[in-house]
Amino acid sequence: MGMHAIETVDLCKVYGRTVAVDGLDLALEPGQVMGFLGPNGAGKTTTLKMLLGLVRPTAGQARILGHAPGDPHVMGRVGFLPEHFRFPSWLTAAGFLDLHGRLYHMPAGQRRQRVANLLERVGLADRARSRLSEFSKGMLQRIGLAQALLNEPALVLLDEPTSGLDPLGRIEVRDIIQELRRNGVTVFLNSHLLSEVEAACDRVAIIKRGRVARSGTLDELAGESTEVEVRASGLTPEVRAGLERYGRIIRDHDGILTLIVEDRENLPAIARWLVEGGAQLYALSPRRLSLEETFLRIMKEEP
Repeated sequence: MGMHAIETVDLCKVYGRTVAVDGLDLALEPGQVMGFLGPNGAGKTTTLKMLLGLVRPTAGQARILGHAPGDPHVMGRVGFLPEHFRFPSWLTAAGFLDLHGRLYHMPAGQRRQRVANLLERVGLADRARSRLSEFSKGMLQRIGLAQALLNEPALVLLDEPTSGLDPLGRIEVRDIIQELRRNGVTVFLNSHLLSEVEAACDRVAIIKRGRVARSGTLDELAGESTEVEVRASGLTPEVRAGLERYGRIIRDHDGILTLIVEDRENLPAIARWLVEGGAQLYALSPRRLSLEETFLRIMKEEP
């Protein structure tokens, strides 16, 4: 296995008769931000647990930062924000981060500076002395993110980091992820908010039934198909039928046709076909499929 920030080869996890992860292959280069997507029950949480060394795989291999998951030599360089966290409610925000700094064996001076900087970064500087029991879910999400960044990690795993946050909070988390990328930190992001993944990630892996159904950059995933809106009059049945050689018509209403075209090189040919067929062409507008549309198409595909 090469030196990737995250790499899995034929990774499997079976619980009794239930196959949670089934031959999962992933590779994430250092400094990249990867979105990890899939429906409920697809194996996302189990994969995260195996990457963190919390669950042993049934078969296959996993490496993080070149080491086996759970290796003490590497876990100090990993930050993690779980989806379902249970923080000690009696601690203050600063005390909670200080405790984690002690677990990382950080010197007292470094802890004080790092805690103050992170509380400022996540918008909780004025609540440093407040107990976590007084925090809303969004504030707990923010302090959890600060905890994940406390050790200045080389790799950060975030499980639903914007859960419970308002739109402004989601933008702030997105800014933090972009800042981490600029600093060369690798981010593995599990989120059901596809718009957030689309805005924050370099690459996406879509998992389905415990396997990677599709992975690549956003352009590679969405670029496989283009939605084309055709505004024209004089569309005879013959002209409409001829369009099927270039793409699949998914909508046809009031002189507006929408096609899914697999190859953008066919766009000039579509325009020629319409004009030579006697149609009056007013507009031919290609649009890249959004990540949400791509995700839904993949979920509907047969295995």
